[in-house]
Amino acid sequence: MITKFNENDLISFEERIAEAFNSGLIRAPVHLYSGNESAILGVFQDIREEDWVMCSWRSHYQCLLKGVPEELLFEEILSGRSISLCFPKHRIFSSAIVGGTLPIATGLAISIKKKGGSNRVHCFIGDMTAESGIAYECIKYSTNFDLPIRFIVEDNKKSVCSDTFESWGMEHSSFSYPSNKKVVYYEYELKYPHAGAGKRVQF
Repeated sequence: MITKFNENDLISFEERIAEAFNSGLIRAPVHLYSGNESAILGVFQDIREEDWVMCSWRSHYQCLLKGVPEELLFEEILSGRSISLCFPKHRIFSSAIVGGTLPIATGLAISIKKKGGSNRVHCFIGDMTAESGIAYECIKYSTNFDLPIRFIVEDNKKSVCSDTFESWGMEHSSFSYPSNKKVVYYEYELKYPHAGAGKRVQF
């Protein structure tokens, strides 16, 4: 594991961001984590410094756990880059585009395999993105060609303004009972809204 952050450290950081957002110090969208601290720490037990981490717009925890200095991360978020945090030095990238990092993550894994590298890619996606066509294509391709990548599906039951399962006419996620070794799935309850911290309008 890369960092010594624990559950309380993660929670404290998000509370700090929530306070800054609700105070009007952050004049851009933020997407906060909560309730998944134990799960994400477990995922990071298998992530090394040389590995790549790809995220969506909710990536504060991943940045901290990948080794991005807390104050640097805080300043980037204050500057309005919460939904597109990228730190090449620490090999972590995020994108506000739904599914935007999936093909990039898959391409990285292809490159690593062709070059005979020993590092891996860890791609975090939400429950709605996991049901999208691009997710199925990237997961299928990565599985069939045994690429050095895994996809972490984080199901918080908040997909902007739409319910994932209702939207697709499903009772549970396609990955609730993962049989694919390249997919990690976990559920958690998010205390914050999909975006923002609940006490001020996000725009």
